[in-house]
Amino acid sequence: MAIQAASQTVVEDSPEGLTRGVNRIIGGIVSYAHWSPPAPRTMCIVGAPRLTDRIAPAIPGGRAINVRRTTAGGAMAGGCDILFLGRMSISDRQSLIGWVRGKPVLTISDDDPNCSFGAMFCLSARATKISFAVNLDAIGRGTLRIDPRVLKIGSDDGGAR
Repeated sequence: MAIQAASQTVVEDSPEGLTRGVNRIIGGIVSYAHWSPPAPRTMCIVGAPRLTDRIAPAIPGGRAINVRRTTAGGAMAGGCDILFLGRMSISDRQSLIGWVRGKPVLTISDDDPNCSFGAMFCLSARATKISFAVNLDAIGRGTLRIDPRVLKIGSDDGGAR
C-alpha cells in the first residue's frame, strides 16, 4: 500500500481552532479533486467524526459543499460526491470503501491516521497540528482525478488557508 504523509498545518489551541483547521484542510483537499461536469457537491458524513463534529469545509474560491449526515446504507443509496468516514463499525467501513471503488467519490477519514482501511485521505491531529496521509493506491483505484499538488495543502508555503 502506497501511503504518503502530507505536511501539517498549525491551528490555534482551542476546539474552535481545531474545527477551523479541519474544515480548512478538508476544503483544500476537495479543491484538488476534479469532477466532471463541475457542479455543487455533497459531502456525506457517516459515523462519528473524531476531530470535530462541526464539519463545514472551507473551499478556496467560495464553492459550496452541501453537508449531510447519513448511514452507510444511506450513503450507498447515492447522492454523495464526498464521503467523510468517522468512527463506525469495521463492516460498514469495508462496505463503503468497496462501494466507492470505480466511482467518482472522494473519501476522507479522521478515524484511520495510517489510511490502512482504504480511504483516500486520512486526517490526524497532535497537539496544535493537523496532518493528513494520502493513500495513493485508493486514489489510483478510483475514477476521480486528484491533482498531485494536494500534498502541499498543509505546507507553510502554499495551499488552502
